[in-house]
Amino acid sequence: MSQFVERMALTAAVGYPTTPQTNNTDQLKENETMATQSIDSIAGIAIPDTALVHEITEFIRDAEDDLLFDHSRRVFLFGVLQGQRRGLQPDLELLYAGAMFHDLGLTRRYRTSALRFEVDSANAAREFLLQHGRDKADADKVWLGIALHTTPGIPEFLEPEIALVTAGVETDVLGIGRDDLSPEALAAVLAAHPRPDFKRRILAAFNDGMKHRPHSTFGTVNADVLQHFDPTFDRDNFVDIILGNTWPE
Repeated sequence: MSQFVERMALTAAVGYPTTPQTNNTDQLKENETMATQSIDSIAGIAIPDTALVHEITEFIRDAEDDLLFDHSRRVFLFGVLQGQRRGLQPDLELLYAGAMFHDLGLTRRYRTSALRFEVDSANAAREFLLQHGRDKADADKVWLGIALHTTPGIPEFLEPEIALVTAGVETDVLGIGRDDLSPEALAAVLAAHPRPDFKRRILAAFNDGMKHRPHSTFGTVNADVLQHFDPTFDRDNFVDIILGNTWPE
């Protein structure tokens, strides 16, 4: 395991209370207290049966291919599972919105700007939520969860709806926290949303969504992706920028 993944796994584990393992019946009861009637129950997780969740699902299903759609659903499910381990109780509608929109900025329609793809995704989510009746505070919370999902070491100290988008992404993409989940839960999530050749395909999707805006990757893990696909990619260097700027000393 790389030092980066080891550090992130340790950081994610520190400071969060754990809760006893529950069976599926107990978990369903807990979810019902969080205002959920289920259209789906995957790994004991009831996906909220609300108009907003239906509309989000339909919107993202139309905008994304199977790769990103299934990944986004897994991010929600893994985020909830990691939240259970940490004793967190997110607003499931907001967590669903953050998970489902988090990679929208990689898609052909939404990747046309020079902004970071995370910001394109976050802007689209905030606009959607405001248009569908959520207040600005909720929309801003989802915006922040999406915008920070590739910025390690910060989201886990913020609200559950922010922290658990990143937790879900880290589990599905980096494998952080995967071994903390039961084999049964993992199998249920993957049965509902498979990940064929996911590692190679998600890297290609990242590259496709960012290669036209390389400067947006400065200071982020996204620069690693561009360098992987294009060895001639000249990434901006933080130290060089400091030493070479216009201050005279």
